[in-house]
Parts: sequence; C-alpha cells; structure tokens
Amino acid sequence: MQYELRYQVVEAKRHTYQNIIDRIGDEPASRYLEGTLDIEPRDIFHYRPTWDSERELYDPRFSALRLTDSYSFLDPRQYYYTPYVTNRAAHHEEFGKTLSYLESRDILVKLPDTWRAIVRAAVIPLRHYESGGQLISVAGSRFAYGTSLAQCCSFASFDRIGNAQMISRVGLAVGDGTAEALESAKLDWMSATHLQPLRSLVEHIMVADDWAEALLALDMADSLIYPLIFRGLDESALLTGGGAYSLVAQYFTAWFADQRKWVDALLASWTADPETAATNVEVLTRIRDEWRPRALDAVRPIAAFIDENLPEAHAGVLLADIDAAETAKWTALLGEQA
Repeated sequence: MQYELRYQVVEAKRHTYQNIIDRIGDEPASRYLEGTLDIEPRDIFHYRPTWDSERELYDPRFSALRLTDSYSFLDPRQYYYTPYVTNRAAHHEEFGKTLSYLESRDILVKLPDTWRAIVRAAVIPLRHYESGGQLISVAGSRFAYGTSLAQCCSFASFDRIGNAQMISRVGLAVGDGTAEALESAKLDWMSATHLQPLRSLVEHIMVADDWAEALLALDMADSLIYPLIFRGLDESALLTGGGAYSLVAQYFTAWFADQRKWVDALLASWTADPETAATNVEVLTRIRDEWRPRALDAVRPIAAFIDENLPEAHAGVLLADIDAAETAKWTALLGEQA
C-alpha cells in the first residue's frame, strides 16, 4: 500500500484578536497593535484607591489632558517589550564599547582642566536629574490611561535609569576608576549654586498632582538640557580639546531624539482630538506658561557655569537660541500667532 503525503492549507477563521478586529477589521495586525490596543482594564475593579475614592484604579481623570479614545495615540516607534529591549541593548552595548576605548587609553582622565571641570560639575550631577526623571516617568506609567501611553512612560522610566547609569560610568572613567567624581557630583547636586535651581525644579515636578503636567514639565527641562549639555557641548568639544566628551555625548543626543518622537506624537494627539482638543489646548497653554519659564531659569545658571570655564562654548547664547526654537514650537502647537 502506498501513501501520498500532501499539504493541506487550513484557512484561519480570523487573522487577529477580536479587540483588534473591532478597531481595524479582520486583517493581519502587527505585534505592537496586538500587544497594545485595548489592554487597559476598564471595568470589574474590586475596589477604588483608598487615597482617592472618587476615582477608579485606572481612570482618565488623573490628568486634565484627555483623549476621547485613549488609543488614538500610538507610539510612532512601535515599541513593545521585545523591540524596546533589543534597541536599548544595542544602544548601551555601543556606548560600552566607546567608553571601554576611552578608558583603555585614559582619554577621559587626560581631558583639559576646563573640560574636566565642566564634566565633573555640570554633566555628572545630571545622574541625579535622571533619577528624578525616572520617578516622574513611573508616575506616568501608573496613572496614564491607555496602554499605548502607559507603556511609553514605562519605557521612558527605564531609559532614565539607563541614562543615569551611563553618566555614572562616565564619572567612574573621569575619576580613573574611583568613585571620587561621583561623590563630588552628589555634593554638587546637593549644594552647588549653579545646580540648585534645577534640583528645585525636579523636586517640584515630582510632586505635581497631574501626571501629564509633570511629564511635560520634565520634557521642557529636557528640551533645554539635552540640546545644551550634550548636543551643544558636543560641537564645542570638537574644537576645544574635549573630543573624548564628544564621543560619549552622542549617545545622549541620540536618546533624546528618540524620546521626542513619542512626546511630540502625544502632544499632536491631545491638540487634534475631535472632542477634547479645545480644553487640552487651554490646559497645555497653562502648563507651558507655568513651567517653561521655570525650566529656563533652572538651566541658565548651568549655562553661565559653562561659560565661566569655557567661554568658547557660548553656552548662554546657545541656550537663548534653544529657548527661541522651543518657543516657536509651542506657539505652532497651540495655534498662537508668532
């Protein structure tokens, strides 16, 4: 008796999960959509928070900024766990290779005195800024409504810890393998005059009641610090003997560009929402008017400190240019006249 082996194709009754079908139809969906859309619990909660009995455990009212459909915002990077971890692992691996090269030749240890002063007193203390940013982002991941937004905040919180670790590794390299530079940076964060406004700002953001307001206030500080400290000083370093700093600064500049993708998309979603856009614009205007001046006041002393040690950096002028660009961005976002 002979047997014939044949392939038989079994057609799938549906291509994806029902919640995805309800939104986009019965079509193949990406892993990101399948792991994101409508994951947020919406009902059958056992109890309300004892510290806020007027709200549910997951409640859109934790922020004044709302979306009619919380999933109208999607991460433009399409990050869920696997691609996020893969991307960040590669990022930190490349940073480690660069730092190992610098350490093997004591290049950071041999930085000119002006650059050593700037790195030790203006860059390394930012590990504490990143630690505060981690707590602010964690609050967003807990209170944001909708998985597409909450997971962006979660990933950002991990990023902040990663940034703090990367800065700490730079501190160890500058200290020739000792923790002396890190200990000095902590004392500077606690007491140095040029850092106290930024420290105060972070502490005030951390206790803001509205998670979205806190997230945006942090972003306003980021939007000044990253272009100034990392991208701006990167360019100055290449011309003034701080090339080693330029090699490490590029990784922070790359991270900030990635971070901005989802923050900008979220702002666009808030201001374009079919039902809540007008209210959102009012709230965003208030947040902008309250926190942007405070962020600028917090970063100005750091720019002044850099100019004292390295006048060629023109940090004050650069900060003014960065602030002007941010002002224009917010003006366009809120539909105001320039």
